[in-house]
Amino acid sequence: MIKRHRITVALLAVVTVSIGWTYYADSPAEQISEAAQTFLASLDDEQKSKAIMPYDSEQRVDWHFIPKKERKGAIYSGMNGKQKKAAMALMASTLSKMGYEKTTTIMALEGVLHELEKANPGRFARDPEKYYFTVFGDPAGDSKWGLSIEGHHLSLNFVLQGDDVVSSTPTVLCANPTIVSSDIAGIKKGTRVLKDEEVLAFELVNSLDDDQKKTAIFAEEAPREVRNAGEAQPPVADPVGIAYKALSREQQQTLEDLVDTYAYTIQLQVGRDRIREIVEADPDKIYFGWAGALKPGIGHYYRIQGPTFLIEFVNTQPDAAGNPASHIHAIWRDVRGDFAISIK
Repeated sequence: MIKRHRITVALLAVVTVSIGWTYYADSPAEQISEAAQTFLASLDDEQKSKAIMPYDSEQRVDWHFIPKKERKGAIYSGMNGKQKKAAMALMASTLSKMGYEKTTTIMALEGVLHELEKANPGRFARDPEKYYFTVFGDPAGDSKWGLSIEGHHLSLNFVLQGDDVVSSTPTVLCANPTIVSSDIAGIKKGTRVLKDEEVLAFELVNSLDDDQKKTAIFAEEAPREVRNAGEAQPPVADPVGIAYKALSREQQQTLEDLVDTYAYTIQLQVGRDRIREIVEADPDKIYFGWAGALKPGIGHYYRIQGPTFLIEFVNTQPDAAGNPASHIHAIWRDVRGDFAISIK
């Protein structure tokens, strides 16, 4: 989790990736601020009235990843080509290359759902362009300002001030279906947007010996959903499961790789800060808890919690084709408080 990525991030800090943005080692907040200002400048007055809200608006902490008829912000589908390009550049400025690929694939999966549900459409239309962009406050000013990028199965939330990304949670990425079973809606067969989040977890739990499993597995049945979904703050509860220090070195490495998968969804400097905070708070205080089946296709859930962060992953729902346990919700939260609001 730690030494290996210090080298990786240092190298990536000077690399311009193929889709056109650079990872800067000094101030990702400046890059996000500039992208936000460019995005807002591209909008007309009516769009700005929806895209810009006060920092202290209650809407800033109103989030969710479920399908909704309307959301806060300016909708991507209502933008022209220039505006869409600026919107995607803004999203890209907040994410790593890996994170950008995941989020854009999640958006594209709405097209897959549209095709799969044609014979039996649900309450909400599936639309790869039904994603909303909201800026809270002034990205050119000196005070805190916020950013939300959200739609079905995606919620990215940030608070920034000057050179600092003050908060980057909650971060939610979901997938339905877990694995795309055929070429459809421009998505290739076998696409698995949250593969590492699931495969590494199965690898870890199935590497545990019987005594370790007795500690790690806290419930035979997986819960239906992550806790406090849509609420402004994460659940306040003691961690469950097996401690990092009770794992073998190989198991610890798998857990580190799993945590990295979540941490480095966000812009790499911010991801590195996440890992630094974990190390400073003591990795021995990290716990891995499991509930449900130990193989794919049956409901399963895990939780990873330390003094600074909480990861929850649930896969219990069927996908649009009816395949069981093929619908993932995965979230990273700050146990000290999301949205730059401290939990007392």
